Amino acid sequence: MAEIPVISSHILHGLPAFLRHEIGESALLRANRAAGFDLELTEGRNCFIPHAAVLGFVNAAARVAGEPNLGLLIAPMMNAGNYGSFGSYVLGADTLGQSIQRAIAALPYHSTHDRMSVAIVGDEARYSYVFALAGHGGYDMIAGAAAGVLLSVLRAYLPFDWRPLRIELNISRPRQIGLFEDLFQCPVLFHAPAVTIVMERHLLSAAPNRGAWPIVTIEDVARDRPGGAPRDLLDVVMEQVRAQVLTGSVSIDRVARPMATSVRTLQRELSQAGTDFRSLANAARLQRATELLRHTNGSITRVSAEMGYSSPANFARAFQKATGCTPREFRSNR
Repeated sequence: MAEIPVISSHILHGLPAFLRHEIGESALLRANRAAGFDLELTEGRNCFIPHAAVLGFVNAAARVAGEPNLGLLIAPMMNAGNYGSFGSYVLGADTLGQSIQRAIAALPYHSTHDRMSVAIVGDEARYSYVFALAGHGGYDMIAGAAAGVLLSVLRAYLPFDWRPLRIELNISRPRQIGLFEDLFQCPVLFHAPAVTIVMERHLLSAAPNRGAWPIVTIEDVARDRPGGAPRDLLDVVMEQVRAQVLTGSVSIDRVARPMATSVRTLQRELSQAGTDFRSLANAARLQRATELLRHTNGSITRVSAEMGYSSPANFARAFQKATGCTPREFRSNR
């Protein structure tokens, strides 16, 4: 199986609530199904999901809503400041140029296979980003939202009334160009090699236009994700399972779908790696269960329910088999 590109679930911050309030519960449910888990229940947590899950989430919501320009509707709410330690590190720089360089340096802790760059061409600065699955089916929905993320970095340093010289998008020219230019308040070009915001070069020296962010270093970002975003198959699957455990329901089908593979192929790949899905799911459940028992005072019944067990007794048996003690014994010894 080819390496699966993944990205932090932080990028979908706020979208579940937006879909519920603006489009409806059915759109959110279908989008969550396409992503493989309930994104609201993982919001604020640093989980990594396949890029394909992001495409699936946005496109499923758009189909239910009958809104082919959903990517433009969500672009204004995209904000790198919501991206955990990565966002805090990027927006904590002293100048816009330093902020962009921080984003480039920290990108491996945020996603895999994405690319980001800044280039100086005459009096212009070009801030560019390429999504790992750019050009795949449904990517048109993502391009406008990606431009919104880049703009959120620039607007943290530039005046409220600032506008880009132009924006370039790596999608086909749409019928309604005016929708893009009205949203971004600048010329928009298409068939570009990347999503690019073009601005005046001198703006790279701009200072933040808001109060100081908490001091976050690249080491802080690295501690959030030792080794960077997951690349190995087992790590990617475990991230999917971990996200599902947080929502209380684990399914191999909902792991395989956003990884753009079949259940049978995934089972074969896991077998070749010396494991199986049940073992990975049990390991993720056990890890989460011990965290809840050690650091919370929730009842055993509640912990059992959050882990997706049918009864506290089943949870207790599984926990004792794995650890050699019951949940109550484990908690009493913490």
